[in-house]
Amino acid sequence: MEKLSLDAQVRELLKLAAAASTGRSAHTVYGGHEHMLRQTLIVLTTGTALAEHENPGEATMVVLRGRVRLVAGETSWEGRSGDFLVAPKARHSLEALEDSAVLLTVAKRD
Repeated sequence: MEKLSLDAQVRELLKLAAAASTGRSAHTVYGGHEHMLRQTLIVLTTGTALAEHENPGEATMVVLRGRVRLVAGETSWEGRSGDFLVAPKARHSLEALEDSAVLLTVAKRD
């Protein structure tokens, strides 16, 4: 069994994101490309976005801190701390409306 403090990880990633020219930072906390399941902490500073991209499989996000906007075409969803968002199967992007952290869970398609 492993134990990890997501709060501590978020604090560290926020420092890295603030210092990065991209305004973001991420760390895979479980799984990876060799696994079906991958969980990644993504931290974005205010105004920073993950550009439009494909969904590699089933994906969900839990907003751990801040406020984000998930956009797919003409549709958008706003998430705040504690919210659970299901990523659309369509191309989508993610924007931080304030300094934010999300736990992205992806189950790859075979």
